[in-house]
Amino acid sequence: MSVRRFAWTLALAATASLPALAPVAPIRAADDAEATYLDPAKAPESYALQGEFTGWMQKPGSDEKMDIGGQVIALGDDKYEAVGYPGGLPGAGWAKKIEPHRIAGQKEGDKLVFVEKKNDVEARAEVAGDTMTLFYNGEKRGELKRVERESPTLGAKAPEGAIVLFDGTSADKWENGKMTEENLLAADTSTKQKFKDYKLHIEFRTPFKPAARGQARGNSGVYASSRYEIQVLDSFGLKGEDNECGGIYSIAKPDVNMCFPPLTWQTYDIDFTMAKYDDAGKKTAPARITIKHNGVVIHDDIELPHGTPGKMAEGPEPAPIYLQGHGNPVVYKNVWIQEK
Repeated sequence: MSVRRFAWTLALAATASLPALAPVAPIRAADDAEATYLDPAKAPESYALQGEFTGWMQKPGSDEKMDIGGQVIALGDDKYEAVGYPGGLPGAGWAKKIEPHRIAGQKEGDKLVFVEKKNDVEARAEVAGDTMTLFYNGEKRGELKRVERESPTLGAKAPEGAIVLFDGTSADKWENGKMTEENLLAADTSTKQKFKDYKLHIEFRTPFKPAARGQARGNSGVYASSRYEIQVLDSFGLKGEDNECGGIYSIAKPDVNMCFPPLTWQTYDIDFTMAKYDDAGKKTAPARITIKHNGVVIHDDIELPHGTPGKMAEGPEPAPIYLQGHGNPVVYKNVWIQEK
């Protein structure tokens, strides 16, 4: 590891010294026995300690400062992982060609501490309150502040002529549609109406499951035409694979992982065109899709060469939009569609 790359390690860490919250009885998800939290005010302290940070870091051997972003992921049992992004956070300055750096950490007193040592060099990040401080061999070399990003399309109003599929007042436009006590739409439901080509706006929220991993961490999915799954999952801070949030399952990983922390409202804005078929039923052109996740393009007019197993097979018929159920309390709101 180069000295410069090692110093980027400093840009990793996440939050502490926030007051502890009163313990509450956790809700249990159907798919596993891990604690599941649906309300930030009732989540454990680790929820408040994770998050995103932006700021500066001094380059090794230089007075020059560079922008840097950091994400801290809560992993349960007072374990954390920090991810550093030279240039800024994903979608806000980080260049994908520069690999982010990851460091494990834990809580020590009123701080989160992340340390990496190599060849008598120590890179250290400490998070106290809303500030992440970076050290290189004991010398302060950077400072980041907590940020809470919001999708620029969150709360977007349905344009004239759009069909409002869910506005919090009724789930009548959904087969087996169920509303939560918060007037949100629960997963595991399909639209009663069938569609062909369209633009879809949908907002979703994943639960906080700190001890869960992978597909157990708040799993759902938005199925375009009930045939192509756009994964919904708590993938905050992960690499961004085709089975993680923003991925098109078994087809394409997102260009960038734009996941916000769990229990944060996120958006998908989807432009979908069905596959084309001739009179004999032979496919002549694949379906195509463009997706914005939290306002950032993560799939740009890509082909969908095949469907996602488990729902409807590809075909020329219009089809519902399906919100996959996976035993996790993922919820949706502000869903509207424009037919093309």
